[in-house]
Amino acid sequence: MKFFTILFLFPFALKAAEPLKLSLPTDNLALFEGNPEDFYMFIYRTLEGKTTEAWTGGQYGFVRNLINTDKEGIIATRFHEGLDIKPTKRDNQGNPLDEIRAIASGEVVHINKNSGGSSYGKYIVIKHDWGYGPFYSLYAHLSQANVELGQRVLRDFPIGVMGFTGVGLNRTRAHLHLELCMLSTENFADWLGADPPHRNFDGRNLIGLDVASLYQAVKASNDITIPNFLESASPYFKVAIPRKKELEITKRYPWLKKGDHDIQSPSLEISFTDSGIPLSIVPSHRQVTKATLTYVRTTRSRHEHYTRGRLTGSGRKASLTKSGEKFIALFTNEYTKSKTQAKGTDDS
Repeated sequence: MKFFTILFLFPFALKAAEPLKLSLPTDNLALFEGNPEDFYMFIYRTLEGKTTEAWTGGQYGFVRNLINTDKEGIIATRFHEGLDIKPTKRDNQGNPLDEIRAIASGEVVHINKNSGGSSYGKYIVIKHDWGYGPFYSLYAHLSQANVELGQRVLRDFPIGVMGFTGVGLNRTRAHLHLELCMLSTENFADWLGADPPHRNFDGRNLIGLDVASLYQAVKASNDITIPNFLESASPYFKVAIPRKKELEITKRYPWLKKGDHDIQSPSLEISFTDSGIPLSIVPSHRQVTKATLTYVRTTRSRHEHYTRGRLTGSGRKASLTKSGEKFIALFTNEYTKSKTQAKGTDDS
C-alpha cells in the first residue's frame, strides 16, 4: 500500500491530520495472534439443509446467507458491517463479563439504553476526529452502558459491558458488535421521511469500514490514515449524478474530492465499493438528469449478491434498483420522502 500525506485547503481551520491509534475494545487479542476462530463469534449458517457454526460469519463483509450458484459455486450474499468479538470471560450462568473500552479518544454522541429499540440492542456511538472528517465507532449488544451523552473519553476508557441485547441473539452467542463508520448525511430524518429515534446514528446512515483490515494496517504502519487506507480499495460501481452544488458529504470528507472541482461540469461521478463505501467524487462530462450507473465490475453471478441489493443485472450489465436509488439519494442533497427498508438484523 502506498502511503502519503494529504493536505487540504479549507475556508475554515481543521486540525492537522493525525495517524490512527486504535485499541481493541476488549481483552480478546486473538485477531493479532493468528487465531481468528477465537476472536470472532460464530453464527448459525445453513446451506442445503445442513446447519453449521461458522466463525467466519462474525467477520466484516459478505459472510452470511450462503447460496449455491450455477456459475460461481457457493457464495455469501448477506453483508455484515462490523466485527462480532467473542467474550473472554463469563459468569456461572454464561453471561459475558468483558469490559468494553473505547477504541480511540472521542466524544460520546449517542447512547441507546433500550434493549428492544434497535437490532443493535443497547449501543453506544463515539465520534472521533483525526483531522479529515468525523468517524464514528459503534459498540452494540451491550448489557449496560457506563458513559453519558456528551462525555469525552480517552482511548481504552471503559464505556460498558458486553451483553446479548438486540435482535437474534442469545446468551450462547453473546458478543460485542463493533463498527467504525463514516456518516452518509446530517439530514437523515429528511431522507427517511420520518423522525428517526436514533437521530443520525441509525445503522442505515452509518457506512461501516473494514475495521479488521484497518487494525492490521495500523499495526503495520505508524503513518496510516483512513483516506490512504481506502486508497487500496477498488470500486465495484460508479454513479453519475446531476451537479447542482457541493455535496454535503464532500464538505464533511473533503478528501473524497478528486480531480479539479473548480471546473464547471454537468455531473459528478461517485465511486463505491461493493458494500457502499464512497471512494471518490470527480467532475464528469456526462449529461444526466438523475442518478445513472456509469460503471460496474464484471461478475458471473447476479450483482444483487455483491451490492446489498442496490444493483441488478449480471456480467457487464447492471442498473440501480429502487433500493440503490434510495441509497444514492443519501449523497445528493435531495432526499426521498418515503420510508426506506430497514437494515434488518445483518449486524447481529
